[in-house]
Amino acid sequence: MSREWKDQLMQGLRELQEQAGLKPGQMLVIGTSTSEIRGARIGKAGTVDTAEILWEAFDAFQKETGVHLAFQCCEHLNRSVLVERSTQETYHLEEVSAVPVPEAGGSMAAYAHRQMKDPVLVDEVSAHAGIDIGDTFIGMHLRRVAVPVRTSVTEIGSAHVTYARTRPKLVGGARAKYE
Repeated sequence: MSREWKDQLMQGLRELQEQAGLKPGQMLVIGTSTSEIRGARIGKAGTVDTAEILWEAFDAFQKETGVHLAFQCCEHLNRSVLVERSTQETYHLEEVSAVPVPEAGGSMAAYAHRQMKDPVLVDEVSAHAGIDIGDTFIGMHLRRVAVPVRTSVTEIGSAHVTYARTRPKLVGGARAKYE
């Protein structure tokens, strides 16, 4: 199962990148329920073992694209976001005080925290794209105009998966040109 989950995630991320065209330095927000992947209700059966499998794919994606990864925590940390300190400084994000653990933050954020070079928790981000594994509701951390991205990967394990990219707001009226 674990190899299948990693392959599904890698395929979904490839298809997201094909459609979103993320550039180095842009941000990808990630919401993950390891419980849902394993077929349980969100928040009830999360494991760092599942998070470790997913981390390998996220880490490879980051190295390949140069994007900043932002891991949304669960509601017990008010959906704060885990990023590298360099991301926090680049985007001038407000740091908050907590350390994600499986029972408060979620297994994915807890695992990512141990893997990052200099992790820091921030209050919120405005990401250029996102992946939501298990209906964790990442929308609050996307830029204002989010556009759904359809991929061939609609589930990872038993978890429903959605993807989004963002675009600038179209301003102006009938005379405005956008290209």
